Amino acid sequence: MFIVTRRLRLPSISVGQFRNQPWAPPLHALFSTHIVSDKPILVRDFIHSALYHPLHGYFSQRPRSVGVLHSSVKFNQLEGRKAYMRYLDNIYKQNDISWFTPVELFKPWYAHAIAESIMRTANFSVPLKIYEIGGGSGTCAKGIMDYIMLNAPPKVYNSMTYTSVEISPSLAEVQRETVSEVRSHIPKFRVEWDVEKQPCWVIMLEVLDNLPHDLIYSENQVSPWMEVWIERQHGRETLSELYKPLQDPLITRCVEIMDMDEAKTTQSTAVPTLKGIWSKVYPKPRRCWLPTGCLKLLEVLHEVLPKMSLIASDFSYLPDVKVPGERAPLVSTKKDGSSSDYENYMDAKGDADIFFPTDFWLLERIDHYCSGWLKFQGDRTSKKGKKRRTITLDTSAFMEEFGLPTKTRTKDRYNPLLDDFKNTKFYLSVPTHNTK
Repeated sequence: MFIVTRRLRLPSISVGQFRNQPWAPPLHALFSTHIVSDKPILVRDFIHSALYHPLHGYFSQRPRSVGVLHSSVKFNQLEGRKAYMRYLDNIYKQNDISWFTPVELFKPWYAHAIAESIMRTANFSVPLKIYEIGGGSGTCAKGIMDYIMLNAPPKVYNSMTYTSVEISPSLAEVQRETVSEVRSHIPKFRVEWDVEKQPCWVIMLEVLDNLPHDLIYSENQVSPWMEVWIERQHGRETLSELYKPLQDPLITRCVEIMDMDEAKTTQSTAVPTLKGIWSKVYPKPRRCWLPTGCLKLLEVLHEVLPKMSLIASDFSYLPDVKVPGERAPLVSTKKDGSSSDYENYMDAKGDADIFFPTDFWLLERIDHYCSGWLKFQGDRTSKKGKKRRTITLDTSAFMEEFGLPTKTRTKDRYNPLLDDFKNTKFYLSVPTHNTK
């Protein structure tokens, strides 16, 4: 079964080097009718505005979109899947919110599994530092700190710091309230950006799927890729795409990262010739979505936290996507209590969530590139030896390895955390001795 639940989104990062986000559009380039003015904008700027514009953005208009459960779900008291779904339906109605995050639904066990994965590889000879990007209600922070307090050596807990990278003042206050339920957590928790280039952990739960993406287009199988811009048709409110040669640095870097293996394997002239003939007989336009927001985020993280270890969790697949293109987003809106999906991403004008599947193979390549190991073809400056050790696990495999799956099992042995999140994965990345 595939689950598509909506979760807390990170509007943008606003601390240190995150403050001037490269993917954020200039203020005059916003909104069509609100989002798009008379000048064309890149697709990533359109998406950023449609989701996060302070007045018209999707998340800005939904201040109560994230739910907080007052107590943990007692899975062992539920008969099975039907009982669990009825329970979910009731708590959604009672709380009148858009979604509960997985870390909220499965608290404290979800956060405990993440804490256990950290403890198994952390270097306890230095103080434990954790950064969480988009801390939501603070449930993950509290769960991790609880687990470390109970299971790690006292010196580890006593010297640790946990930083939430959060731009929403209201959410920051909720996080402080959640964490302060345990008095000893209070001096260890902060909502600010205090960069020290020491070993640390960065946690990103359901962050990547709402980061801005770009779109590239090709007329057929062999035509060069073009970057997609959005413009408003003269004298009308209708939006249309505009195609330009690749020139944006962020898009260009992302394309080069994706195409490196292809550049190595297409040395024979026979393959391009056959492709050219086939494209003339059966021309097929290509559309490809690029995680440029993810690329920029990892570039900044690797620059300011070169010794970081990373844990990211997100959707690896989204069912029933109507928007065309490789790695295309689901564009979902809710009207009169019922949900519907758009076929055209440009129809989202602040009334729809836009979220993407994560290509974990590409995420790993981007991570290696940003670490300084994976260089472009012809670049002889890179040192040999990977600078990151990485692994991608299905959520069920991650929880079975680091968590306590029996705690989220119903009476008939149905386990929603293991059975219902087949389209989600965890990505773990830690530095090697090749790090500077």
